[in-house]
Amino acid sequence: MGLNTANAEEVKVPVAQQGKKNIQVPKRGVSKAYVEKKFGTPTNVEGPVGDPPITKWVYNGYTVYFEYDHVIHAVVHHG
Repeated sequence: MGLNTANAEEVKVPVAQQGKKNIQVPKRGVSKAYVEKKFGTPTNVEGPVGDPPITKWVYNGYTVYFEYDHVIHAVVHHG
């Protein structure tokens, strides 16, 4: 009885490029007022929570995290 074998090509995508979309997000350090003026009102706001206070603004396609009044990170949603 013969064995069937299959060959597959492995594709490696660096984590930093996974799910990358051409979505513009706020840069680190800009204020909440700037983000709201340039990107509009978020669809959802969570927080502030903790010390230092972290607030999360959710937009269609990405989420922005603030420490006090300034952006510390923006994450593009996958899928």
